[in-house]
Amino acid sequence: MARIKATMKRYRFFILLVTVNIVMVFVHPSLGIKSIGITFKNIKEVLTIIPPVFILLGLLDVWVERETMIRYMGEDSGIVGVLLAFFLGSAAAGPLYAAFPIAGVLLNKGSKLSNVFIFIGAWSTTKIPMLLLEASYMGTKFAIIRLVLSLIGIAAITYTTERALSKDERDEIYRRALVVE
Repeated sequence: MARIKATMKRYRFFILLVTVNIVMVFVHPSLGIKSIGITFKNIKEVLTIIPPVFILLGLLDVWVERETMIRYMGEDSGIVGVLLAFFLGSAAAGPLYAAFPIAGVLLNKGSKLSNVFIFIGAWSTTKIPMLLLEASYMGTKFAIIRLVLSLIGIAAITYTTERALSKDERDEIYRRALVVE
């Protein structure tokens, strides 16, 4: 019984989504059917993105030694760690939710927390293909201004967040990253 409760708790949002979709079919059939269609479309999208991300995670975990990660993105990595975090985030492809498992592996491999924050910020705002698209549609000046403002914003958010976290909170983030892997 405890196992069933744990499973129900773990999947409560999925169960709620299914329940709402079923209720919608009976209350407002056309909207319910549209909602179910959108749900399946989103599930399909997630299922096409997650497997490559986990393959990448496995390769990262096997190919990159912990000592190497500590040297290039650890506590004493300095500007090299910051630039590497920006590059990894900017060169990545896929939606933001794919960045979090990778961030967990980076933490487990010894990356500095601020470098992981920079990686997530870069993933969400400074992707290279997005910059090229912006430059072609909005102009190079716009793309460069947005990139510079994004970099300033990422740096400010990273600095503020790292300073706001206590040592216990930072340790908890590292502990939770270990649980995910």
